[in-house]
Amino acid sequence: MTAETIIQSLASGLLMGLLYGLIAVGLALIFGLMDVVNFAHGEFLMIAMYVTFFLFAFFAIDPLLAAPLVAAALFVFGAVVYLFIVRFAVRAKANAGMVQIFSTFGLAIVMRGLAQFFFTPDYRSVPHSWLGGKTISIGGIFLPEPQLVGAAVSIAAFGALYFFINRTDFGRALEATREDAGAVALVGIDKNRVFALGWGLGAALVGLAGAIMSIFFYIYPDVGASFALIAYVTVALGGFGSVFGAFAGGIIVGLVEATTAMILPPSLKSVGIYAVYLLVVFVRPRGLFGSM
Repeated sequence: MTAETIIQSLASGLLMGLLYGLIAVGLALIFGLMDVVNFAHGEFLMIAMYVTFFLFAFFAIDPLLAAPLVAAALFVFGAVVYLFIVRFAVRAKANAGMVQIFSTFGLAIVMRGLAQFFFTPDYRSVPHSWLGGKTISIGGIFLPEPQLVGAAVSIAAFGALYFFINRTDFGRALEATREDAGAVALVGIDKNRVFALGWGLGAALVGLAGAIMSIFFYIYPDVGASFALIAYVTVALGGFGSVFGAFAGGIIVGLVEATTAMILPPSLKSVGIYAVYLLVVFVRPRGLFGSM
């Protein structure tokens, strides 16, 4: 194994890690806001990929151009999910935790079943996107353009989210609601509106990731399951509720996955991810950047 091969593998891992981070940030944002784990997060990704595919199939809109439209559609979808499902689940008087878990878990099953019914279990793909199949060489290292653009989009989206949370009035309201949802009502902040927008924002982020990933990944009803599992591990690794931790955790997961694939057969590349996760859980249970 040459140094060039190692650098090539790590570079690919870094690019995928940034996309993992973008997927996980939406999950961490929702959990940090409400202490609710969205078990339908993977299905949000699946819906985003299907929306991108059909925009290309029916309107010839390239996934890059479709990405903002998909993010906007997922924003609305995420807000609707909160208003019509999660809002009522969190009001449960008994076994509130279990009600919250099964409400989103049930939503995931329904979404997956509907996708199989309407879209069939067939694998689909975007055949002729602007970036599909293209690579760029940097110092002898070949990087796929879709993953490179995806990494750039992830960094830009995280930067915009950081600015939004820390530099805008709504971002401050988001943080205040996160700290004490009961107290913010005393100063005229509608917590349900904040929660709905938080869910919409988290869904929009995964919508961006789904639009980019549809360029180089097959689209089928179960596509979200594997990425959701990685997102849960990433959030736990970075620290529950830490948006920065989720993004950094995604980068770590991508690099660990690439390193493991160099040592073990590619089919076992996830072993390294879960090994690192278990190590962090034993050494620092709250995650690398968590404060819980």
